[in-house]
Amino acid sequence: MTFVNQPQKSILNQMTLLDRFLPVWILIAMVIGLLLGFINGIQDLFNAVQFGSTSLPIAIGLLWMMYPVLAKVKYEELGKLRSEGKLFGTSLFLNWIIGPFVMFTFAWLFLPHDPEFRQGIILIGLARCIAMVLIWNMLAGGDNEDAAVLVALNSIFQVLAYSFYAYFFLDIASKWFGGGGASVDITMSEIGVSVFIFLGIPLIAGILTRFYGLKKIGKERYDTEFSKKLGPTALIGLLFTIIIMFATQGEKIFDLKWKLLQVTAPLVLYFVVMFVLSFLISWILKFTYEKTVSLSFTAASNNFELAIAVAIGTFGINSNQALSTVIGPLIEVPVLLGLVYLSLWLKDKFSMQISSQPLENFS
Repeated sequence: MTFVNQPQKSILNQMTLLDRFLPVWILIAMVIGLLLGFINGIQDLFNAVQFGSTSLPIAIGLLWMMYPVLAKVKYEELGKLRSEGKLFGTSLFLNWIIGPFVMFTFAWLFLPHDPEFRQGIILIGLARCIAMVLIWNMLAGGDNEDAAVLVALNSIFQVLAYSFYAYFFLDIASKWFGGGGASVDITMSEIGVSVFIFLGIPLIAGILTRFYGLKKIGKERYDTEFSKKLGPTALIGLLFTIIIMFATQGEKIFDLKWKLLQVTAPLVLYFVVMFVLSFLISWILKFTYEKTVSLSFTAASNNFELAIAVAIGTFGINSNQALSTVIGPLIEVPVLLGLVYLSLWLKDKFSMQISSQPLENFS
C-alpha cells in the first residue's frame, strides 16, 4: 500500500497527540492566561525579575521553547550542500528572497493602518521554519534527509541574517510605503540582541547537545530515544509563554475582538502562495516529487517560536507585535495539514520521478 492511497485518518494518526492538537493546546493556554489576568498583582509578579528588558519567567519560556527544537536539527547533514547545490540554492532563494517580500506585501495589503500588528506579521514571514516542517515533509512523503539539511541551513542562516532582515523590512522598506510612523523606534542592534539571546544561545546549546549526544550514545539512540523525550518539552515553553502573555494582556485582547481575525488573512495567503509557488518552481526545475515536497514545505512554513521571541524581546510582552505572532501557530497547523493533502493529490498530477520506498517515521 502506498502512502498516497491511505485514508485521511491515517495521516492524522502519524502525527503525535501534541502536534495534532497544537492549536487546541494554544487556545487552552490563552484561556488560562486570560483567567489569570483577573488576579490582582499578577503582572507585577511576572515582572518582578528582569532578564534584560524581558521578565525572567518569559525569558526562560522563550529559551526553552527554542532549545529542544534546535537540539534535534541534524547539523551534521550540512555536508550534503556540495552535492545538492541546485536544490539548496533554490531553497535559499525561496526562503530568504521571495518569502520575506511575499509576507511583507500581504502584511501591508491587509494591515496598512496597523503598524504594530503589521510588524508582527512581518516578523513571522522572516522566521524560516526549523521544526514542524519535518513533520509536514514526512507526512507528504518528502525526502527526510534533504529536509534535515534545509532545516539546518535555515537555522544557521537565521542567526546571521534575521536581525538585518527584520530591521530592513520593519524600518527601511516600511518607509517606502509611508510606514515610518511606527509606534516604537527600533534599531538593528536591539533586534540583534533579541536574536542572539533567543536564537543564538539555544542554537549553540542545541549544537553542543547534538554533537555530544551523537558521540556519547550514537545517532540512532539520539534520534529515536533522546530527541523523542526532549522534543515535546518545547511545547511547555511555548504554552508557558502564551499563558503569561495573555495574563498580562487580558483587557487589551478583549478590546481587539475582530482585529485578531484580520491578522489571519495574510498568514493563510502566505502559506498557500509560498507552497504553490515553490511546487511550481520545483516542477519547472524537474526536481523529484520527494525533493519538491521538502523544498515547498520549507518555504511555506515559519518558525513562529523565533518570531514570538524576537517580538517579545524587542517590543515587549504587552505589545501588539507579540500578540500577532501568537496567531501564527494557530493558523499554520491546520493550513499546512491541508497542504499535505494537496501535495499528495499533486503527486499523481505531475510527471515526476516518484520513489516507491516506504516513508520513514519522523523522530
